[in-house]
Amino acid sequence: MAAREMGLGEWVMLGALSVLWGGSFLFNGILVKVWPPLTIVTGRVFLAAITLWIIIRLMGVTVPKSREAWKAFFGMGVLNNVIPFCLIVWGQTHIASGLAAILNATTPLFGVIVAHFLTADEKLTANRVVGLAVGFVGVVVMVGPSVLSHAGNDLMGELAILGAAVSYAFAGVYGRRFRAMGLPPLVPAAGQVTASSLMLLPVALVVDQPFSLPVPGFEAWAALFGLAVLSSALAYILFFRILETAGATNIMLVTILIPPSAILLAALVLGEQLAMRHFAGMVLIGLGLLAIDGRLWRKWKKKYAA
Repeated sequence: MAAREMGLGEWVMLGALSVLWGGSFLFNGILVKVWPPLTIVTGRVFLAAITLWIIIRLMGVTVPKSREAWKAFFGMGVLNNVIPFCLIVWGQTHIASGLAAILNATTPLFGVIVAHFLTADEKLTANRVVGLAVGFVGVVVMVGPSVLSHAGNDLMGELAILGAAVSYAFAGVYGRRFRAMGLPPLVPAAGQVTASSLMLLPVALVVDQPFSLPVPGFEAWAALFGLAVLSSALAYILFFRILETAGATNIMLVTILIPPSAILLAALVLGEQLAMRHFAGMVLIGLGLLAIDGRLWRKWKKKYAA
């Protein structure tokens, strides 16, 4: 069977998710000046967990207490937060952020392979492979092909980002089980970040000792809350919603959309200038997504085959 086709609503949600996660670059740019990376990651998931549990409480959503459900929350937390967040943070201390963005955009490439072998209904298709390749080239063009000249300078840093991409790929497939468990997207979103907080908090307290750091100003706290509430809590509700309806391979397309979202946000919020390569990259990414969607190709084929 072919991978699932996304409707307009799912494409809109995917675009919104890319903006929320693209915005995390703006928030992180503020936070890395005042806190060490592990403290930022821990604060992000911890505050996101508090936000989501407040929403669950207000909405009266039933939370499963079974060992099976919480085992799944911890598994998802490891694959979707703990491993990739730590690998990305460590990797970005060794390689440029542009190269890291390109390497992170390989997530859907790994994702279609993982889903092909581990699922029965998300198999590889020709238009998906072509679309992913075109979209990935668009990311390279947009970020700047010159960053690839530094590839290989720090192999371990690059492997760390690729390891994060592989972990995200497995997380997309692993997260499918929440639909089978009948859980609304809000519940696995909260369970995942809660499990991640329980795993990361002791490590951050020992390694970073955040209680000994100077208290930052309002801007840093605002950025942390933006990172936690918008780029984590709200983003993960959308993530699990798209995963539930569109499947694992489609949700991972967001990593191709994150670089253009981050660049556009930087232009709108920070006044950064857009270069011609940014527009060229966006066109290629758009063509790649059209190929992945496949509907225009099928209409054209049907029209001229008639």
